[in-house]
Amino acid sequence: MSDIRPPVEPFRIKTVEPVRLPSRAAREQALRKAGFNVFGIPAEKVFIDLLTDSGTGAMSDSQWAGIMRGDESYAGARSFFRFEKAVRNVFGFEHVIPTHQGRAAERILFEALVKKSDFVPSNIHFDTTRANIEVREARAVDLVIEEAYDPDSDYPFKGDMDVSKLEKLIAAKGKSRIPLVMLTVTNNSGGGQPVSMANIRKVSAVCRAAGIPFFFDACRFAENAWFIKRREKGYARKSVAAIAREMFSCADGATMSAKKDALVNIGGFMTVADGELAKRLKTILIIGEGFYTYGGLAGRDLEAIAQGLAEVVEEDYLEHRTAQAAYLGALLGEAGVPYFKPTGGHAVYLLADRMLPHIPREEYPAWALSVALYREAAVRAVEIGGVMFGRKDPKTGKSVFPKLEMVRLALPRRVYTAAHLAYVAEALAAIGRRRDGLRGLRIVDEPRFLRHFTARFEEIG
Repeated sequence: MSDIRPPVEPFRIKTVEPVRLPSRAAREQALRKAGFNVFGIPAEKVFIDLLTDSGTGAMSDSQWAGIMRGDESYAGARSFFRFEKAVRNVFGFEHVIPTHQGRAAERILFEALVKKSDFVPSNIHFDTTRANIEVREARAVDLVIEEAYDPDSDYPFKGDMDVSKLEKLIAAKGKSRIPLVMLTVTNNSGGGQPVSMANIRKVSAVCRAAGIPFFFDACRFAENAWFIKRREKGYARKSVAAIAREMFSCADGATMSAKKDALVNIGGFMTVADGELAKRLKTILIIGEGFYTYGGLAGRDLEAIAQGLAEVVEEDYLEHRTAQAAYLGALLGEAGVPYFKPTGGHAVYLLADRMLPHIPREEYPAWALSVALYREAAVRAVEIGGVMFGRKDPKTGKSVFPKLEMVRLALPRRVYTAAHLAYVAEALAAIGRRRDGLRGLRIVDEPRFLRHFTARFEEIG
């Protein structure tokens, strides 16, 4: 398809898992049975799965060796202490509390800190973070800079928070109604874009001046640190590990889904500086997750996380990781498929409203594109647009849509080759050539929260 040079994998393939391309008739049947929601399609009917990079990566030989070393003692297992040491080495906070995955960490932290009618600012909250705030009848507030909404801009740190907006929110609502500030690195809902060290320091200074705790949603901290190294003045000669420690030195704690930048299939944690807060978090954890030295995980999972945290800051890994996204973006650009620029660390984001301009926002063009991609090539991706983040205005009853209408092609870590990415690009090019025939969708059934996971649809026309 192209003379664009693919990145070379910094690993050898030791184990393979067969995948098969289902027939077009089988794909059509799977779509209809799932109510045109790709979350409902069985994985065996997916050829290339770009739904998420969460827990879908390939573990290393050293991580699999750790699986065999796992200590499954209920309390105080040696695997916990190795895990605790690994988290402290990266993050620097004293208290380390495991959970079964990232959303459990979010739920527990917000149960400890967030009250009804509070405001929780971030650059852009992702879906589970927002839901865990809203279920407590609080407000998730997005304060990302305006450049984040310009998909053509080459601004290097589109994940930055608008500090002046943060200051205005604190002045308007009062610090007593803002229990914490969160910064998502990288900014998943806004194209997987990084946050600069300069911005981290500014947000930290505002929070400390106001006496408000500052936390990271640190799912992709290593990718963020890599972009700081490559793009921010003064960091080219610093290691990714050192940059990460500098990032976290500005904060009071972090939540993390280890299923991303700890390179594992399950797990998460909270890590905080405040001992009293740690006690509260452990109490909530024990009620719903397990004892605080396992947090709903097996000892073998703790071993795999500990090893993954060491591997994720290796720079040859991160160079290939980000180059894969850039390569896919280049192929899409060559084929005339519109995407969010610059490419981020973990995914490429398609601009569905540009690709399908004939489908109005009320008919969910990004969702329609995700359906078309599965129908065309058995490639599964996730909508990040009007279904995931749309809502009804409580006063007018009218639909309110997010500024960006995108489909995320999330790249599982160490799983797919350049040939797989070229196949995806070719499928999207084919869709683009007959885009005018694609139809929008309407929702026929939906839950109150996180509707994109289980809503059912029908095609219009």
